[in-house]
Amino acid sequence: MTIAWVFPGQGSQAVGMGRDLYEQFPAARAVFEEADATLGFPLTRLCFEGPEAELTATENAQPALLTVSTALLRAMEETSGERLPSPQAVAGHSLGEYSALVAAGALAFSDALRVVRRRGELMAEAHEGSMAAVLGLDGELLERICREVRDDLAAHPEPVSTVVVANYNAPDQFVISGSTVAVEQTVRAAKQRGAKRVIPLRVSAAFHSPLMSRAAEGMARVVAGARIRPLRAPLIANVTAEPLLQPEEVRRELVTQVVAPVRWIASVQRMVHDGVTTFLEVGPGNVLNGLIRRIAPQARRLNIAGADDVRTAHTTGTEG
Repeated sequence: MTIAWVFPGQGSQAVGMGRDLYEQFPAARAVFEEADATLGFPLTRLCFEGPEAELTATENAQPALLTVSTALLRAMEETSGERLPSPQAVAGHSLGEYSALVAAGALAFSDALRVVRRRGELMAEAHEGSMAAVLGLDGELLERICREVRDDLAAHPEPVSTVVVANYNAPDQFVISGSTVAVEQTVRAAKQRGAKRVIPLRVSAAFHSPLMSRAAEGMARVVAGARIRPLRAPLIANVTAEPLLQPEEVRRELVTQVVAPVRWIASVQRMVHDGVTTFLEVGPGNVLNGLIRRIAPQARRLNIAGADDVRTAHTTGTEG
């Protein structure tokens, strides 16, 4: 079995996540305790009890998801030991790249927490633009619609005319991001051109678009001060879908991914091309499993989302 570990991003959070891990696995409990001590506030209580609006806030959701994914990983290591197969590659969807970097040994968990907390704050501070998921429309057609809208709004100041495809999630699922005016115009055009469904996303800003340039500048300063080690397994980068192993490559990725599209389709295809036959999603929910099923239906998909999954991992073949 040639396996890749993949980690979900923002949107997978839910009140109550990780409680069963905390109660049943000492290694997972230690992760939550480290998170509270590192951040200086009770992130654990926020994960377990909410309120949902506070957990969903970008600056909280990002460290919370990193914590739960890491707690799952530590619980797997605690129960499986040497039977846990090493990944040929790791990958994460947007925020999930930080969980992947912790899994690959490039970032200490506490360092990743500090970076991710600041990342969430910088992204939340943007307060500009909106996003929408577009289902059932060809990606090239959606790109063309975005170009047409940008051209149509070119006479306006640049922020108004900004709209891009921000997430290439699956062959029939994309996300657009940009100014509210441009996104709304793109949504109307996408519906007219055959989109099956368009879903406005509840986000605070236009993530993965040029409107996040100020956040990227802030991230450049944050990442420059982070200790990043060579990776034990390559990270398949969101921005390029290429494998990264060296710290300076990772630094560039973590800055650029704030303003660049998440190329998840190409990332999964790259891993399959490189011989990956099994994808293990480590984190709350199973969003990535659903996307991978539509990108690479021939691949085996496994999910570790809670304590029951950790305890029964041997029956699903995740222990080699």
